[in-house]
Amino acid sequence: MRVLYIEDDPEIGEWVERKLKENDFKVSWYRSGHNLPDNMEEYDAAVLDVMLPGLDGFSLGRRLKRNFPQLPVIMLSARTAIDDKLEGLEFADDYMTKPFHPEELIKRIEIQMRKFDRTPNETLSIGHLTVLLDQQIIKNKETSQEILLTGKQFYIFKYFLRHLNQILTKEQIYEGVWGEPYRDGDKALMVHIRYLREKIEKDPSSPEIIETIRGIGYRVRG
Repeated sequence: MRVLYIEDDPEIGEWVERKLKENDFKVSWYRSGHNLPDNMEEYDAAVLDVMLPGLDGFSLGRRLKRNFPQLPVIMLSARTAIDDKLEGLEFADDYMTKPFHPEELIKRIEIQMRKFDRTPNETLSIGHLTVLLDQQIIKNKETSQEILLTGKQFYIFKYFLRHLNQILTKEQIYEGVWGEPYRDGDKALMVHIRYLREKIEKDPSSPEIIETIRGIGYRVRG
């Protein structure tokens, strides 16, 4: 899943680029709307900042939608006035105001890609589970029953699936899912994993899907 990302602020740009890559997006980050790649038809979505040097995001977004109407365009802006939002939504498929959470941006990109039928149908088999990532559906292969997770539980499990066979620390998981540094003593992640295990494991007291790596963190084997 390839994303064109245009942002002139280096701090925000590095942060968003890192978060998108952690979720398996291929990111091409540009500081301005000049000299865009020649292979635009290969991109699955465009994320544009409004305040750009030279060609502003609105002008660039209109040009992209005119030349590539099937390319989802998401605008990012610190402008919160309704007039700015309405101007952006005249051509763009979505409009997000800063500050924003990376989890929400990723979800909005995925939603737009599904609308334009640009999201690959990714199905994984993990133990007794079948996971349809694009539809956010988890089923027990033995019973054919769907397992219902909360949004946060699914994001945690999805983060594991994006990093199959890797040992992940609590700090990595927390930052990847919550989008902020882990705080010592914070029990939120452990609580969510406990409830997640109760739903997906055959025996939560002896988990086979989400392994505990003593003294380090967790791992899901593919």
